Amino acid sequence: KGIECVLYEPALKADSFFHSRNIKSLDEFKKISDVIVANRMHPDLEDVKDKVFTRDLFTRD
Repeated sequence: KGIECVLYEPALKADSFFHSRNIKSLDEFKKISDVIVANRMHPDLEDVKDKVFTRDLFTRD
């Protein structure tokens, strides 16, 4: 409680998902996020890799 959870899911047309805001812009998402939880590391997250928590140790499937 007391922590805002936002998500970035471009395929989701809705503005929210289970009471969490869906941010449509990746740049805005990266700017407002303190921590980013991702299934996989992606080149688009390289500039904020210090914010990213992932179990993707080898950056591959």
